[in-house]
Amino acid sequence: MKRQIFALSLGLLAVAAGVQAKEGVANAAAGKRMDLMDEIRASFAVIGGMAQGKTAFDADAAAAARAKLLEDAAMIPAVFKPEESDPKSKAAPAIWEDWDEFTEHAGALETAVQGLDTASLDTVKAGFGPVAKSCGSCHGEFRLK
Repeated sequence: MKRQIFALSLGLLAVAAGVQAKEGVANAAAGKRMDLMDEIRASFAVIGGMAQGKTAFDADAAAAARAKLLEDAAMIPAVFKPEESDPKSKAAPAIWEDWDEFTEHAGALETAVQGLDTASLDTVKAGFGPVAKSCGSCHGEFRLK
């Protein structure tokens, strides 16, 4: 029962984050990208909370968040391919100016998530760093401040 409530709460959080982020977004492609990033952020928060000791370890929740991260990471190139923008978007023009490097970063995120073992708290802690580093390296180069 607790896991079902947790999963439902996670889903509602992701939906609420998406609604808030898309407020005032006119461009559908930019809105879709923002939705994807909100989903990634929600899954990352589940795993990160456990790795950082902010939430109790739950192998099922960690595995579900990892699976969603993997699914969403694989979608990054397709969702970002349309070179469209919106004033609310934080997608930097560098994404399309250096598309090959951007997609390499997306691939690196997939690889990092694939290497994340959610079987125990120790393995989550060990695998969280590379995932966080991958997110940060892409945002540092391809996200507007």
